[in-house]
Formats: sequence, C-alpha cells, structure tokens
Amino acid sequence: MSIDWITIAAQLINFLVLVWLLKRFLYRPILSGIDARETEIAERMLEASRAREKAEAAETRYNDLAATFRTNEATLIDNQRQKAEAERDTLIAEARARLEQERKDWEAHLAQEKSKYIAHLHRSGAALLVSLTGKALHDLADETLEERVVTHVARQLKPMAADLRKAANAGTPAVVTTRYVLPDAARVKLVANMKGLIPGQKLQFETDPAQSAGLVLRMGAVHVAWTVDSYIEELDTMLEERLVQDPIVKVDSDGH
Repeated sequence: MSIDWITIAAQLINFLVLVWLLKRFLYRPILSGIDARETEIAERMLEASRAREKAEAAETRYNDLAATFRTNEATLIDNQRQKAEAERDTLIAEARARLEQERKDWEAHLAQEKSKYIAHLHRSGAALLVSLTGKALHDLADETLEERVVTHVARQLKPMAADLRKAANAGTPAVVTTRYVLPDAARVKLVANMKGLIPGQKLQFETDPAQSAGLVLRMGAVHVAWTVDSYIEELDTMLEERLVQDPIVKVDSDGH
C-alpha cells in the first residue's frame, strides 16, 4: 500500500488552517465571552456581597432601633403609668381632703347652730328671769322700798359729788321724783345729804304714779335713776355680758 504524502500534507495543512480558523473565529470569541461572563459574574457576586453586607448592617440598625424603641416604649409606658398613679393618688387625696373639710365644715355648722340654739334658750331664760324679777319687784314695791332707796342714794351721792356740783344751779332746785309720796323723815334725810355735798342746793319733791318704784334725781343736765327698772336693766346687762364672756360652746363642752 503506497502513501500519498501530498494528500496527507494537504489534509494536514487543511486541519491546521481549520484549527487556526476555529481558534481565530470560534474559540477566542467564546473564551472572551466566557472571560467577560466570569468577570460580570464576579462583579455581580461582589455587588451581591456588598448588598448583603448593607442588608446585614441595615438589619443590625433596625434591630438596634427596635430594641431602643422597645426600651423607650417600656420606659414611656412605665412613666405614664407612674404619672397616672400619681394623678390618681393626688385626686384621691384631694377628694379625701374635700370630704374631710366638708365634714369639718358640717360639724362646725352643727356646732354653731347648736350654740345659737342654746344661746337663744339662755337668752330667753335670762329675759324671762329679768321679766319675772321685775314683776316681783313691781308687785312688792311700796313706800318702804322707796325709803330704803333714799338710804341707798345717800351713799351713792358721795362719789358723784364733783359731777353734781358742776351741774348744780343755785337758782334752780334739783327735782326728786318718786312713785309714792316720800315720808317726811326720808325727805329730811335726803335734803341733809344734798346740803352736805352741795351747800345751798334746794330739792323739789314730785310724784309720778307711772314711774317705776324708786327714786329719780334731775339736776340740770344730770339725770340719775335708782329705780326698779334701772336695776332690772343692770341685771339684763350683766346677763348679756356673762353670755358674751362665757361662750355657749364652753357650757356645752361635755356634749350635753
């Protein structure tokens, strides 16, 4: 069997030309495409890695913010709860204070009304006592009582001597008024006492059935009365002062 070297050489040349053509027009673009693809994939993987890192960082920030929010929320809720409890306690305290004040005011009002009522009873009793005393003295008064008044007046004129001298008028007699006619002995005694205090002063005796039992002396602008009514008025004044000085609350301190 003979070998055709020319044919073999031609086929070899054709193969080499084919290989060069494949490499030139097929393999190189494919390899370039593969390299470009690998480069693109690497860049995308890098971008994906960066995106993952960003996502992880964002997730970390979100978790931190969420934790901070939960902490702040818990703190805010606790603060609001404490504030609400404080406001509740304040309102309860204010309500209790108002109720206590209202109770005290009501008790004070009751005590005041009670005191007023007891004071009214005391004053009514005092007025009744004064009225009964006056009635008894008026019923029992007679000439003997007025004679006793003259004796009393003789002692009462001495402290009034200075005022009586200022009011005295030598030309005008002093007027002594009684309910009944004074006995001569009582008149003489009263005239003697007046001369001892104011020499030369004359006395004029008059009667007034409407006057309360006793004696009234008028000397100029001076008007002095020693009558049953005057003593009754003095008794009434003393009772009024007694009620003012001794409050009814003190009288009722034991609650009776």
